[in-house]
Amino acid sequence: MCSKHWEVEGMRPVEIRTLSIEDYDSVIKLWERADLPSKPKGRDSKRAMERQMASSPDLLIGAFYQRKLVGIVIGSYDGRMKGWINRLAIDPERRRMGIAQRLINAVERNLEKRGATIFCALVETPNKGSLSLFKKLGYTVHRDNLYASKRKSEDV
Repeated sequence: MCSKHWEVEGMRPVEIRTLSIEDYDSVIKLWERADLPSKPKGRDSKRAMERQMASSPDLLIGAFYQRKLVGIVIGSYDGRMKGWINRLAIDPERRRMGIAQRLINAVERNLEKRGATIFCALVETPNKGSLSLFKKLGYTVHRDNLYASKRKSEDV
């Protein structure tokens, strides 16, 4: 994905681009600022992120303002028409400026290129802001689905 710039009200241009492993420390810091839980010894380790970037570089997208990472979205594709938005985070100081919507649009476009016709988002509760944003973008909140997981350890 090539780098794109757009104006956000009250800000200089924001750059949107795919992430590289050089962005890893900035990703972890952004997740911390945004209170997004992470598993740095498991799914969010540098090695795990590097593998995901190698296999799906177009699905790890960042928004940068003055070279600082202010937003991130990570997508995944199940190969059966369903694309997932797994990790969306915006710097608390940069929320409500359209950055999340731009990131969601970018990952949806890349998922669609892979064959996705259904887009799903995983939102941890309680996150009314994210739910409201996804509803605004045409997503339906399903209250009849539960998420179950089995982990080998709490670190993964």
